[in-house]
Amino acid sequence: MGAFKAYDIRGVYGRDFDKDDVYKIGYFLPELLDTKKILVGRDVRESSPEIFAWFCKGAEDAGADIHDLGICTTPMVYWATAQYGFKASVMITASHNPKEYNGLKISRENALPVGFDTGLGELERWLKERVVLPRGEKGKTVAFDKKSDYMAFQKQWVNPDIDYLKIAVDCSNGMASLFVHDLLGNKPAYIFDTLDGTFPNHEANPLDPENIKDICRLVRETKVDIGVIFDGDADRVMFVDENARFISPDLMIAVLGDYFLKEKGLRGKVLQDIRTSKSVRTYVESLGGTMEMWRVGRAYAALKLREIDGVYGGELAGHYYFRDFNYSDSGLMACSLLLGIFAGFKRRGVKVSEVISSIATYANSGEVNFKLDNKQQAMEALREHFVAEEEPQAFYDFDGYRIEFKEWWFNVRPSNTEPYLRLIMEASSSALLEEKLAVAKEIIEKCRV
Repeated sequence: MGAFKAYDIRGVYGRDFDKDDVYKIGYFLPELLDTKKILVGRDVRESSPEIFAWFCKGAEDAGADIHDLGICTTPMVYWATAQYGFKASVMITASHNPKEYNGLKISRENALPVGFDTGLGELERWLKERVVLPRGEKGKTVAFDKKSDYMAFQKQWVNPDIDYLKIAVDCSNGMASLFVHDLLGNKPAYIFDTLDGTFPNHEANPLDPENIKDICRLVRETKVDIGVIFDGDADRVMFVDENARFISPDLMIAVLGDYFLKEKGLRGKVLQDIRTSKSVRTYVESLGGTMEMWRVGRAYAALKLREIDGVYGGELAGHYYFRDFNYSDSGLMACSLLLGIFAGFKRRGVKVSEVISSIATYANSGEVNFKLDNKQQAMEALREHFVAEEEPQAFYDFDGYRIEFKEWWFNVRPSNTEPYLRLIMEASSSALLEEKLAVAKEIIEKCRV
């Protein structure tokens, strides 16, 4: 079974994992997390009901009770896990992946993520090596609908000033559709805001430029101030400005500083991943915050934010983590906060594009992906070449390499979920960026041989 990943269990249902695997996951999870009570939510993918049924059957046969949240977002599962004191929870979803995919995101007490290094690896081994044996008294499944409570929590982050902002929203036919109308009202222009696990309009992955064409078109047609797009399970949110230009999600880490550091006057650490623009550090530090850099992915970021008791944090992929959300990520909460910030800027006569351009002072390549087998060889070749040319000012090696020089930096890392080597470069000028990027591409291409 190839569904066990660094952050979750995920793959094409019926190929990478099946109902027998799901049954065993349900059966062994109570033992892994030492509990007889598991919270479970699910998205609307066509395979989700079957996965839910077989997970419940396995857990019940192990003597555990299932508390069924029903159809919900992934962040709602995180919130309910901590809010109601569960020691284990599961969200059945494949997030932004195509419709044939599905999976299970597992959390432990306080909504702490269970990744491959913190439990999933052992669970995979148990599935391969252990036999399911009768456990005596069976558990049961009970309804646990907390949507109204969750909505009340989310609404506290909505700034009334957002009515001053003209907004367009693309829900990607995903789980944000459950709550976004209640959260933002009927004033925004909405598209693809009905639940449909076949994703008939576009895949629910906003990082793919193909999937933001509709929200960009809507922004131009309706002449709004900002466009919002959610991924499939609503743990991520991304934006386009009034000119229908995509905003790199890491820059929103800086924008959130206007709320937490400037408006609220909080002081403390702000978490970024290793791919984040240097512009973010410059902006956040100007507001009194302290940046902390760490690995990519919720399995690492949520744990790190809790460890450092950070105020908030974010990732290039559009995840935003909040101390006030149990150190977990929430697309809806991030959306509410950011729209409130931009509404305040609009009141002062500053457009979204102007806010972003004031932050993004470096030329950035965006994430460039290379499909190749010799990932480590390519990483070493890049490191050796550029370090030989120029002495680094900073070197990080906890998630691939991030090497910073006086006028530019790069991060190269193997994907944790896909067969790609990912490269990001940033420089003080476009000309320097193009020069360094051309050299890097040439080095990587030589490693294909």
